[in-house]
Amino acid sequence: MSECFSLAFGIGTQNTAGEWLEVYYPQPLLNPEPAMVKVVAEVLGYSGGNQAIDLTASQCSALADALKKADFAEAGALVSQLEGSSRPLVATVLETDAAPVSTPEAYLKLHLLSHRLVKPHGVVLAGIFPLLPNVAWTNQGAIDINELPQRQLAARMAGQMLNVLSIDKFPSMTDYVVPTGVRIANTARVRLGAYVGEGTTVMHEGFINFNAGTAGTSMVEGRISAGVFVGKGSDLGGGCSTMGTLSGGGNIVISIGEGCLIGANAGIGIPLGDRCTIEAGLYITAGIKVALLDDADNLVEIVKARDLASQPDLLFRRNSQTGSIECKTNKSSIQLNEMLHAHN
Repeated sequence: MSECFSLAFGIGTQNTAGEWLEVYYPQPLLNPEPAMVKVVAEVLGYSGGNQAIDLTASQCSALADALKKADFAEAGALVSQLEGSSRPLVATVLETDAAPVSTPEAYLKLHLLSHRLVKPHGVVLAGIFPLLPNVAWTNQGAIDINELPQRQLAARMAGQMLNVLSIDKFPSMTDYVVPTGVRIANTARVRLGAYVGEGTTVMHEGFINFNAGTAGTSMVEGRISAGVFVGKGSDLGGGCSTMGTLSGGGNIVISIGEGCLIGANAGIGIPLGDRCTIEAGLYITAGIKVALLDDADNLVEIVKARDLASQPDLLFRRNSQTGSIECKTNKSSIQLNEMLHAHN
């Protein structure tokens, strides 16, 4: 077999019609060794392309033996564990990074992001929404929405309580992946498919969507929308917002550089370069008019905010007397509390 983009063995949930609701991949692989893919092909009849292969217990047993014999002990041990499961099993092979066409493929790509194997915008997610069924996420796992009433009744009859935690296409990331070196105060606010860099602290009101996240040590008390990637050492203040590509950002990819501060209840609709600061309560959209000031606070010119996109060392503020939005050179970049983040 030639080079392969990704390979993973998973266990998941199907509804009573046999349709996949979700898949958990404990050890997804990026660019697996061709010899491993060859073993999968020989045992499971995989002939190339992107494919999710439903597994039986006997197939798991044969695949585990073959992987161990080919010196892929870790993968073989995982498949051996899966062999004893009563839940549906799947082997997903992505020969190329093409748009996913099945629920197992979609879940594999979300796992690759949360395992930090690829960064936001580093994997093709086009067409992912129709592949993610809207699911009732409960204390008994994923349940098809149409099957929920019967499951609730069955739980009550058994003297139990079925707790519905959310109704959503995306589950909580930490139910599938817990990255090293992070603190997440409210795990329900970080979706599977988030990339949470080591050293990051996500406070109770912080939120990170899929295909978004932090490159490294950051403080997140605001919202990181889909498609937004935050550089190391940046601080997103309480209630602040970033305009994602799914809700108003159009085709503009919003990013935040290193050492930036987005003040409480502020927001951005343009990419920021390194060491930029947005004053608390100020929302910078691409078309808003900004007065450029020199170091003596003299007006240089009026520009649209989009003209300042990705430029470093900027301070955006609102003039408290005139209400105009001003921008000048940022004289002081923020410093995160090293002790706070060093012990994640």
